[in-house]
Amino acid sequence: MLMNPFRDIERLLSDAARPSGTFAMPMDVFRDGENFVVKVDLPGVAPESIDVDVEDRTLTIRAERRDEEQREGFEWLVRERPAGSVARQMTLGTSLATDRISASFEDGVLRVTIPVAEEAKPRKISIERGGSRTQLTS
Repeated sequence: MLMNPFRDIERLLSDAARPSGTFAMPMDVFRDGENFVVKVDLPGVAPESIDVDVEDRTLTIRAERRDEEQREGFEWLVRERPAGSVARQMTLGTSLATDRISASFEDGVLRVTIPVAEEAKPRKISIERGGSRTQLTS
């Protein structure tokens, strides 16, 4: 069975250390067959402000939720939905195919799909026994 390939998951901006003007980026990570999936809630974020990149086995997700446009006569009465920039970063294990990562964004949810590398998938190995071959599962 394949071990969890996410050696380290961390928030760049944790809830406790998040400066004002930034918002939370809640995330789920799960395995779905031959893929690991990262789902990130990004309500109110324009798709063009989302950046997903991988460098040296580090996956980084950045996003920005813009502030309400201030205009004459505008006055905040209650403000609980912060705006600003946020980032999450995780280190990916060697059993993942970082060259085949894909991402989609729908209904305020970013979905990043990370396939298991071919060399990390279980395979059958033939063993010679007395001149005949038998397949065993490893």
